[in-house]
Amino acid sequence: MKMTKKCYIGFDLGTSGLRGLLVDEGGATIASHEVSYASQRPERGWSEQDPANWIAACGAVVQQLRAQVPDEWACVAGIGVSGHMHGAVLLDRGGAVVRPCMLWNDTRSHIEAASLDGVDRVREVSGNIVFPGFTAPKLMWVATHEPENFSKTAKVLLPAAYLNFWLTGAYVADMSDSAGTSWLDVGARDWSQELLDASGMTRSQMPDLVEGSHVAAALRADLARDWGLSPAVQVAGGAGDNAAAACGAGVLKEGQGFISLGTSGVLLAARDSYAPNAASAVHTFCHAVPDRWYQMGVILAATDCLNWLASVTGQTPAALTSALGDTLTAPSDLKFMPYLSGERTPHNDSQIRGSFIGLDIGTTTKDMTHAVLAGVAYALRDSYEALKTTGVELHEVLALGGGTKSRLWVEMVATVLNLPLAVPADGDFGAALGAARLAQCAVTGADPATVMTAPDIDEIIQPNPALIAAYDAGYIQYKRLYPAMKALL
Repeated sequence: MKMTKKCYIGFDLGTSGLRGLLVDEGGATIASHEVSYASQRPERGWSEQDPANWIAACGAVVQQLRAQVPDEWACVAGIGVSGHMHGAVLLDRGGAVVRPCMLWNDTRSHIEAASLDGVDRVREVSGNIVFPGFTAPKLMWVATHEPENFSKTAKVLLPAAYLNFWLTGAYVADMSDSAGTSWLDVGARDWSQELLDASGMTRSQMPDLVEGSHVAAALRADLARDWGLSPAVQVAGGAGDNAAAACGAGVLKEGQGFISLGTSGVLLAARDSYAPNAASAVHTFCHAVPDRWYQMGVILAATDCLNWLASVTGQTPAALTSALGDTLTAPSDLKFMPYLSGERTPHNDSQIRGSFIGLDIGTTTKDMTHAVLAGVAYALRDSYEALKTTGVELHEVLALGGGTKSRLWVEMVATVLNLPLAVPADGDFGAALGAARLAQCAVTGADPATVMTAPDIDEIIQPNPALIAAYDAGYIQYKRLYPAMKALL
């Protein structure tokens, strides 16, 4: 099969669905398609998915992309995969899945996480607190509660690495995703025998490591044939979802960052050097490109909070936010704590739960909506304050994610953080594009800095100067509530 031009596929394996994006050599979108799937929550704090559903979704996405643009499809030269981080896919010696994947928002292993976090030098070597959602404590939980499954486990793969395994037949993972396991020496960019020993694992159970912008392996010959692709197609190392989103948004170097109002909330800053501060509950991870890192604060529920309010009020999220109008107003005395799934930064508390504080007989749905938006903004301010302790300096960041459809919410977050937020113009600039860009770098050897450019900006939303003081006061009140709530549990 002769290719006169090269195109690249980016697969984004998300929590709610898999998206495929086909781009040309200039990064322009040719076609895209998404297939959704569900998570299972068999018990409180559990969150699982069957990896077979990811494979089925990938096949369906490929079928649609191939049908949409058959000529361009035939020119595919590389594939990159982005995936939700921290999941645990357990494989036996034959490569079969042992049990459902435990996802990033599965917190059943909070006891094991606390135990591992207390082991001498674990934070120092990994650069991070051991959060319940991380991979290592999940395997410790399996060893205790499902010893048969643990004894069968020959390999442990993250979700993106599992999709890479299916695509190539090779056990390979990238640095950015592996940094969220509590098995990687994030500074050295290699598996740590010390960390593996601390959680009862062996190096033989780990995949090979590769930089996200380098080739992991060739696409399986049978898949290339069935999909109508060249047998020369290469699969890149890929990335964890946030690192891939940073690649899609051109966030690679010191001073660049983004805020994501998605299912969870993220404030991410690229770093030129390794500068962890685990005690702050900031994540310090390898970037998807060599010799770079990133740090981020993570809140476990952002748009999830608005979706929850929509579900209990019988409205849509868009209807709730549109009812607030276009003009940002000062915060009220009603406070919302957005801990619907526990919290990471800065509390590392899987047991804390959300609440409204200050409800009265006159409280309206509009009041509750405003409080939910403000609560998420205050939680992101917690992450920003934690990032500052690591030396992060930001003067303007991109605003990404579904929550940015509400301009009022973006202005509120900008005001709470006292930080301008740049809203990109319409287009693809997320994790799927980042994965495709990693594939392009892997195939061509191009410098990531020349490929991973920033998107065009539609608007820069400034903090509202008349309301900065009011939201500062609201944030101070918000900070006082967590210890008071914790004392009641």
